[in-house]
Amino acid sequence: MKRQLKIWLECFRLRTLPVSLSGVIIAIGVAKWQQEFRWVPALLCVVFALLAQIVSNTANEYFDYLQGSDKPGRVGPRRGVTEGDIKPTTLRNVTFGLLVLAGAVGCCLIPYGGWWLLPAGIVIALAALAYSTGPYPLSYHGLGELMVFIFFGIVPVNLTYYVMSLRFDPLVVLFSITIGLLGVNVLLVNNYRDMEDDLEAGKRTSVVIFGRKAAALAYLINGYAGMGMLSALWVMIAARWGMGGTLPVWTLVIPVIYLVMHTATWYKLTRRQGTALNPLLGETARNMLIFTLLLTIVFIIYS
Repeated sequence: MKRQLKIWLECFRLRTLPVSLSGVIIAIGVAKWQQEFRWVPALLCVVFALLAQIVSNTANEYFDYLQGSDKPGRVGPRRGVTEGDIKPTTLRNVTFGLLVLAGAVGCCLIPYGGWWLLPAGIVIALAALAYSTGPYPLSYHGLGELMVFIFFGIVPVNLTYYVMSLRFDPLVVLFSITIGLLGVNVLLVNNYRDMEDDLEAGKRTSVVIFGRKAAALAYLINGYAGMGMLSALWVMIAARWGMGGTLPVWTLVIPVIYLVMHTATWYKLTRRQGTALNPLLGETARNMLIFTLLLTIVFIIYS
């Protein structure tokens, strides 16, 4: 029983879940700061985001298996279906069962955000599948990072804020860009590690196309660009509420904390190979979550 639980938890890729959580958390923090927070839609967004990412992860494992992209003894974390620990039909059924559950949770948001959320949810569901299957699997054509930027950055941050406030806000858009850039780095580490395996399988990720040096540089730039977006935040705060703003200047230390962690992880990325890269996937997600939680705590304190 414990072994089966471990296998399924590996399949869900829990280390990557901060990517989906961060977008929702930061939107909740901004909503609280701007007196727009509502518990029920916020909680529904958390559950939906987690389910959507788990579906994306299990679908990726299932369809990669069908296309022969994964092989036993791969460099990355163990894939249950590839190693024979999970039956392909079981993984398929779990994936689509979770997709239905995510859809049901998403429908619960309609009373808060309106019926237009239904087609938005359908697009999100299709994107989760199109990432690794269909006539043009996006992760096989160097578009994985773009998908992460949109569906783990732009979409969850703005939609979570919307269902609580019924409006969009330029400040929230800036945060969604930051979260999108940091989320992309998690996928970059994954593809950086798997470059040889992906190349052999004909999977043309951005790292396969441009190489590891370009990927490492993009990783570094994304972190700094994401924090750079926050400089515009303080300008907008000053414009909206006066130079005193509603956040003290010392909160600028939060981006600095993130950049120290980010740069340290990037340094390791450029000096490790093979299985030694595996911990950096969780470390990148951890850096993202720590930054998000720190900033959200500040928003709550000064709300």
